[in-house]
Amino acid sequence: MLSPALRGALGDWLEQQSAVHAAAANTIEAYRRDITGFLGFLAGHLGGAPGRNDIAALKTRDMRAWMAHERGRGLGARSLARSLSGVKSFTAWLAEREGFDATAVLATRAPKYTKKLPRPLAEDAARALIDTVELQHQTPWIAARDTAVITLLYGCGLRISEALGLTGAAHPLPQTLVIKGKGGKERLVPVLPAAREAVGDYLRQCPHPLDPKAPLFRGARGGPLNPRLVQKVMAQTREQLGLPSSATPHALRHSFATHLLSAGGDLRAIQELLGHASLSTTQAYTAVDTARLMEVYQKAHPKA
Repeated sequence: MLSPALRGALGDWLEQQSAVHAAAANTIEAYRRDITGFLGFLAGHLGGAPGRNDIAALKTRDMRAWMAHERGRGLGARSLARSLSGVKSFTAWLAEREGFDATAVLATRAPKYTKKLPRPLAEDAARALIDTVELQHQTPWIAARDTAVITLLYGCGLRISEALGLTGAAHPLPQTLVIKGKGGKERLVPVLPAAREAVGDYLRQCPHPLDPKAPLFRGARGGPLNPRLVQKVMAQTREQLGLPSSATPHALRHSFATHLLSAGGDLRAIQELLGHASLSTTQAYTAVDTARLMEVYQKAHPKA
């Protein structure tokens, strides 16, 4: 339970995140879930629905009690760190608006966790996957559609939401696509001839009319293609090829970046192509490339 004032404040903050900071709908929902969970804990911890004064009076021990509660119910360190980040952002905004000191909340340290390295596919595995995905469906136009989507994910480094967000207005695909990514940020992405050919082949077979305002990739009945279907066809293909469970649609984006880096691509350029706000995010791929290099070294060097 939340006090009406705090419920209204949360709504205002979420609206600001959406309107001003252009946070994605999934991000807004995650914020809502995390902060509502935190305030729900406080209701039990403090013995009643928390209000503005309760938030202002929070101590370090209260934050530790919440974090211990979250870990006790099985929340991992990475997820708890994300929740804490949202709680801090909301509390900082509320403190500035209401004029109180939020040091106890803002000084709370996030739990340490090891960042997972991206798990890209090997180059030959990525090519085999693209060549094999069309075998997963007997309907020719659907097989061509799946091939086109997978080719775009790997060939352009797109997120699955970005690929499925393309409309008929994108056809014929230009040499460079304008992609609107996370936070509404736009970036330019070169389109390989193979990707243009795959999309063109799909559209020539697609039984649904091409509408500039409708999704480029259609489901069997003509509606927007559900991302779960892309995940399903990836699962079928990786099983056929004997690839690991980490071979997901998003792994193709990782593969795009890693293979570019291995071929001598500039890290800053790859950052722009992926639409990463911070270079530190892109630098994870240097760790992947270094790990692969060391593996080759240890296997091949006569002194290893």
